[in-house]
Amino acid sequence: MNTAPLDFGALEARFDAIAELSGDVTARDAEVLAAELLVDAEHILETWVLAHEGVPTDARKEGFRLLALHTQGARGEPSFNACRETCREIVFQHNVVAASVTDEERARALRLMIMVVRHLSLFISGKLEVAGLGEFCCASKPLRRSGEGLPAAAA
Repeated sequence: MNTAPLDFGALEARFDAIAELSGDVTARDAEVLAAELLVDAEHILETWVLAHEGVPTDARKEGFRLLALHTQGARGEPSFNACRETCREIVFQHNVVAASVTDEERARALRLMIMVVRHLSLFISGKLEVAGLGEFCCASKPLRRSGEGLPAAAA
């Protein structure tokens, strides 16, 4: 667990640096960068858990700590489910980088992973500033229960 405050600006700069490298990386370098991005995503979710006075879990869900951290972060916060698929996509792209047989596939997966981790970073940093961010999500139970915000035909 990393308890140092997360500098979202520095993280963005690192994403940019990795993106510049992504076209010319060896298989080994791509795997190292994908592992680094996975750790960055975990650190982003740790920041969320710590901000809500929790202790980030070391548990794994489906083999990944990131997914366990998401589950932990979503407890009592339905709007947090908005980033569930983002976390799953990060894990997927990590696995694609590891399983790719061509440099082109690997570079494409690494670039996509960068974009998805960046998306998670933006969502969490925004959510830390605006508590209701994500409540518009279709996974929001209060929204589904009340039918609010749905067109008349869907409610």
